[in-house]
Amino acid sequence: MSVARRIAIVSAALIAATGVLPISGAEPPYGISPADMDTSASPCRDFYTYADGGWLKSNPIPPAFSRWGTFSVLLDRNQQALKSILEEAAAKKAPEGSDDQKIGNFYAACMDEAKVEAEGAKPIAPELERIDRIADRASLGAEIARLHEGGVSALFAFGSQQDRKNSEEVIAGTFQGGLGLPDRDYYLKDDEKTKTIRGQYVSHVGKMLELLGDDPAKAAEEAKTVLAIETRLAKASMTRVERRDPDATYHRMSVAELQTLTPNFPWNVYLRDVDAPSSAVNVGQPEFFKAMSRDLDEVALADWKTYLRWHLVAAAAPTLSSKFVQEDFDFNGHVLNGTKEILPRWKRCVAATDGELGFALGKNYVEKTFPPESKARADELVKNLIAALRDDLATLPWMGDATRKAAIEKLAAFTPKIGYPDAWRDYSAYRVGRESYAANVSAGEAFEFHRQLNKIGKPVDRKEWGMTPPTVNAYYNPLKNEIVFPAGILQPPFFDGKADDAVNYGAIGAVIGHEMTHGFDDQGRKFDAHGNLRDWWSSEDAKNYDQRAACVEKQFDGYSVQDGLHENGKLVLGESIADLGGLTIAWRAYQKSLEGKPAPAPIDGLTAAQRFFLSYARVWAENDRPESERLQVVTNPHPLGRFRAIAAPSNMPEFEKAFGCKGGEPMVRSDRCQIW
Repeated sequence: MSVARRIAIVSAALIAATGVLPISGAEPPYGISPADMDTSASPCRDFYTYADGGWLKSNPIPPAFSRWGTFSVLLDRNQQALKSILEEAAAKKAPEGSDDQKIGNFYAACMDEAKVEAEGAKPIAPELERIDRIADRASLGAEIARLHEGGVSALFAFGSQQDRKNSEEVIAGTFQGGLGLPDRDYYLKDDEKTKTIRGQYVSHVGKMLELLGDDPAKAAEEAKTVLAIETRLAKASMTRVERRDPDATYHRMSVAELQTLTPNFPWNVYLRDVDAPSSAVNVGQPEFFKAMSRDLDEVALADWKTYLRWHLVAAAAPTLSSKFVQEDFDFNGHVLNGTKEILPRWKRCVAATDGELGFALGKNYVEKTFPPESKARADELVKNLIAALRDDLATLPWMGDATRKAAIEKLAAFTPKIGYPDAWRDYSAYRVGRESYAANVSAGEAFEFHRQLNKIGKPVDRKEWGMTPPTVNAYYNPLKNEIVFPAGILQPPFFDGKADDAVNYGAIGAVIGHEMTHGFDDQGRKFDAHGNLRDWWSSEDAKNYDQRAACVEKQFDGYSVQDGLHENGKLVLGESIADLGGLTIAWRAYQKSLEGKPAPAPIDGLTAAQRFFLSYARVWAENDRPESERLQVVTNPHPLGRFRAIAAPSNMPEFEKAFGCKGGEPMVRSDRCQIW
C-alpha cells in the first residue's frame, strides 16, 4: 500500500486487518446456531465461552493463519466470489483499456508463477542501481521521492489530506515513518520477547540483502546499520497513544517553514519530483522531522543507501520470486504473527488485485452479490440507528443544552454510504499488462500516489470511498462526517434479510451503531458537524465525558492477554467507546422497531433479548495465536475479540436482565461504564 494511501484518510474502522479464512458450516435460518454455543458455561460468569465456545472448539486455527474468527467466514466467501470474477476476466478478451481487462491482466500476471520465478529480483534492479548512484543529499531526496511513488515507505510518509481545521481544503501531509518493524516500541523495549524479535529482525534483514547478492558477512553488518538508523527514527517517533490525539498531529506549515524545520532534507527536489504543489503542509510530528534532519547530517550517506536498499526489497518482496516471498513470510508471517505456512497464491493474488484495482473489481462484485433490496434494507437499519442515537442525545442527563444542540446537529449532518460508491473510480491512467506482476504493482502504487497528490488545492470529493466494496469492514471518517458500510460486510452472518430482527440488530445494528458512535468517541468528538477540528463542547460537558471515558479505559486496562501483557486502555479507547455506544444504541433501535409490541417468542429456548446479545458476541468469536495477540495489543487500537464480546454487554443492565444475572457475577460490573 502506498505512502499516500495510508495517510489520505483519517478514519476509525470496525476491525483490524485480518487474514482470510475458510467457511465453517451454513448459516442457520434465524441467525443463531446452538452448536456455536457452550451451554455448560454460565452466561453471567463466562459469556464469551457460553456464546462462542462451541465455535471456538470446532474451529482451530489452520496453519496458514494467525487467527481464525467469525469475520473470516464472510472474508472467505467474498474471496471465493472475487476469484470467480477474476478467473473469468483473465480468460476472456475484454475491450482494450477496460476495467475488466485491467483486473484480468493483473490477476493473470500475478498467477503466472513461472514468469515471476524467472524474473527473480530483476524487477527492482533498475531502482537498486539508482540507489547505488546516490551521491549527495539532493540525489538522496530524489530517490526517496521515487521510492514513495512506488509504494516504498522510506524515512517518512507523504500524501494529501483534508485540512483538519478547514475540511473543505485539501493540503499536503507528511508524517513519521521509515520503520521496518511494526512499531517504535519494538526498537525501544528491553523485555526478553522484544529483544528476541529485534535479533530475528536483524537476521531477516541480512538474509534479504544476501538474496540481493551481498555476501553473508557484509549483509550481517548492513543489517546492523539498518537497525541503528531505524532505532534513531523510532526514538524520535510519537507513540501510538500520543498519535490518537488529532490536535497533537496537526501543525500546518508553509513549505518554507518545513524546510527551516528540516534544513538537511531537500524539499524542493522532493516536491518537484513527486509533482506536488508547493502549498501548505500538515507536519504531523515536527520533533520527528527535526530529528530526521539531524540524522541526515550525522549518518553516513553510504549507510542511508543501505537503508534504502533494505526498504526497497522489503516492499517488493511479495511480488518477487519464491525465495523473497518465503523469507518475507518467515519473518512477517511466522515470527510476528505465528503463522505456520503461507496462503495459497490465488488468495494472495485476489487480495493484491483488490488492493490495486479494488473499485474495478468491486463493481463486478456488487453486481453478483449485493441486490438493490439489500441496499434498501441496510439503509433502513442505518436510519433506525440514527433515530435511536438522536433520541439518546436529546435526553442525556450529563450533557448541557449548548453541547447537546451541537451534537444533534453533527448527527443530522452524518452522510451514510451503503454498499458501493455512486461514481466508480477512473483507472484509465493505470496501465496493466500481463508481462510483469511486480511492474503492475509498482504502476498501481504510482497511480494511487499521484491520484492522492492531485487532490491538493482542489475541492474535497465527498463522494469518494476509502474502502473497496468487497471489504468486510466499515468506517467513520470525521473529516467528512460520514459512516461507510461496504457491501462486503452487509451479508450473513452480519446482515441477513431472512434472519430474526433481534439477530440483525445485535450484529449489523451494533456495527452501524459502532461507526456512528465513532463520531462522538474521544477522537471523533473533537470534530464538528462539518468535519473541522474544533472544540464545540462546554468545559463541564467535556469533563463529564472524560470521566465516563476513563471508566472504559480502566475496564480494558484490567483485561489480561498473556502473562505480563494487558490490553492498553488508552490505545483501544476509541474502539471500546464505539463498541459500548454501538451496542447500546442498537438495543434501543431494536426496542424502537417493535413499536410497543411484545418481543418475539423464544427460539430454541432463547428469548429475543438473549438472541440480540448472542448475535453480538458471535461477531467476535476468534481464535488467536499468541504472537498475533502480542502484535495486536502493541500496535492496534482494536481490542482482542474475546474482550469486545464481553466488555459492552457487561456494562448494560439489559444484559443482566436478559440472562438473569446477579450482582457480583463477572458480567454484572459494579462500576458500570455508561456514556450513551
